[in-house]
Amino acid sequence: MAARYQTHEHDVLVIGAGGAGLRAAIEAAASGVSVGLVCKSLLGKAHTVMAEGGIAAALANVDERDSWRVHFADTMRGGQYLNDWRMAELHAKEAPDRVRELEAWGALFDRTKDGRILQRNFGGHRYPRLAHVGDRTGLEMIRTLQDHGIHQGIDVHMEHTLTALLKDGERVAGAFGYDREKGLLHVFRARAVVLATGGIGKAYQITSNSWEYTGDGHALAYHAGAELMDMEFVQFHPTGMIWPPSVQGILVTEGVRGEGGVLLNKQGRRFLFDDIPDAYKGQTADNEEEGFRYTQGDKSARRPPELLTRDHVARCIVREIREGRGSPHGGVFLDISWIKKRLPNAEELIKKKLPSMYHQFLKLADIDITREPMEVGPTTHYVMGGVRVESESQMSTVLGLFAAGECAAGLHGANRLGGNSLSDLLVFGQRAGAHAAQFAEKTGAVRIDEAQVEQAASVALAPFEREGIDDGAGPYRIQHELQQTMQDLVGIVRTEGEMLRALEAIARLGQRAERVRVAGNRAFNPGWHTALELRNLMTVSEAVARSALERKESRGAHFRDDHPGKDGGSGKMNVVVRRGPDGTMQVARRPIAEMRKDLREIVEEMK
Repeated sequence: MAARYQTHEHDVLVIGAGGAGLRAAIEAAASGVSVGLVCKSLLGKAHTVMAEGGIAAALANVDERDSWRVHFADTMRGGQYLNDWRMAELHAKEAPDRVRELEAWGALFDRTKDGRILQRNFGGHRYPRLAHVGDRTGLEMIRTLQDHGIHQGIDVHMEHTLTALLKDGERVAGAFGYDREKGLLHVFRARAVVLATGGIGKAYQITSNSWEYTGDGHALAYHAGAELMDMEFVQFHPTGMIWPPSVQGILVTEGVRGEGGVLLNKQGRRFLFDDIPDAYKGQTADNEEEGFRYTQGDKSARRPPELLTRDHVARCIVREIREGRGSPHGGVFLDISWIKKRLPNAEELIKKKLPSMYHQFLKLADIDITREPMEVGPTTHYVMGGVRVESESQMSTVLGLFAAGECAAGLHGANRLGGNSLSDLLVFGQRAGAHAAQFAEKTGAVRIDEAQVEQAASVALAPFEREGIDDGAGPYRIQHELQQTMQDLVGIVRTEGEMLRALEAIARLGQRAERVRVAGNRAFNPGWHTALELRNLMTVSEAVARSALERKESRGAHFRDDHPGKDGGSGKMNVVVRRGPDGTMQVARRPIAEMRKDLREIVEEMK
């Protein structure tokens, strides 16, 4: 067996090279430990580059009334108070320093007239808070982190997929995987592991997520014994492209609405004025004029309804479509061109503020957004749930295993505010890297049982060695059927009966996935890659469905048609899943720790 795989030795192994992974690797390397960085794609292709709107941080450059206290209260309110309040506090306090740090490392942010970092309005944020680079903020973040990180002595392993975490007793000891180009097997030995693998969007048919988002980190942690939390909370971004079909699901940034874009039904009416949640009454504009003044930075105006939280906007769009008031291709209209009535230089302003959106619609849909509205609809975008971690250190319930970014749970509660994802990557990527390095320095060398590696290799190579070929169906068909099941039965609006049907379908698909065979050899074999990813997709899909069944209420991004209201008593808890001794998924409720008195006072004050 020794000749069949290559071994790599690192103190800290970081899995994922997006914003969280790069920031964790930089921090760990700065501590003086040896760091390995494994990424599924090429360096620079992480899904973070698709983040457009900006980085939420209370710099108070545009509105001096902003502060970490307001940011904290906004985050808690958006998360329906299911957030880990300590994580929300750390995030709000540390985000400004992480943004200034990024600037010091070379990030070229848009500027105010006096040269400070410019900030824009975004849904759920009380004041203009998003530091941005046009609508290409994620791309600039990755560029900056990579340019800084290459000088830190980090060993980068590109185009590698990890299929199992390895353990030494109860602690993590590294990971097993293969390189996607040649199919060669690799063992990564490490004293600490940081998961930064992103989300689960490819479990759904319509998603803004790229091909890498198959729930790898969630599944790796789960099968290693870690707990997953809040998996029922899947965020459906209100605005994805819906036409032509080849681009369905591609994100249309919230920055369009932040710069004055309005949502219209086929009758040309701004339907979001019809349904303002009680929590936002008094903060939301009553008319078009006041909403427009807000987007132009008028501090006396109230926000337009298009900048309410994403779960609310998405459900309102679904309502319009279901009741027959949608656009020709089954969405609604998003119009930024209307601001030409108010601003003489509107076309130039749109192209300057939203360059990627302008080119995206022009090239992919033959639409000039400076002259005509876009057709948009909800798209699976983000999962608030993930690996349950300790607030300060980001360590999971498995010793030595850390998680940060989208694959970690806690910060966002029941619903994430736009822009909080990028600051989450920076704040908790830094914390995970620092604590992983500390853990690695104070613990002894790890020992990996050869039988563990043999078992991991056997599982990875099994698709080539099976005799049968599952009813003539390859892994792609199974993946497609799973995506269709999740889209139809565990989507934006859920019911118990549909989710029970989904679980039955997931079980059947899981059995087929265990029998599926792939042909050819291990080099350049996407069928093999898909066959191995099916296990991860099945795991996260089951976790979402079981958690959603357990939460018998509607809260944040989780909406149940059979339980449309909040459960004020038992609803204030987190749903946790873990792998039981018999291999089945176990679901439990976890009470939320009482919020510290000074933070409770901030929340009450901001109401």
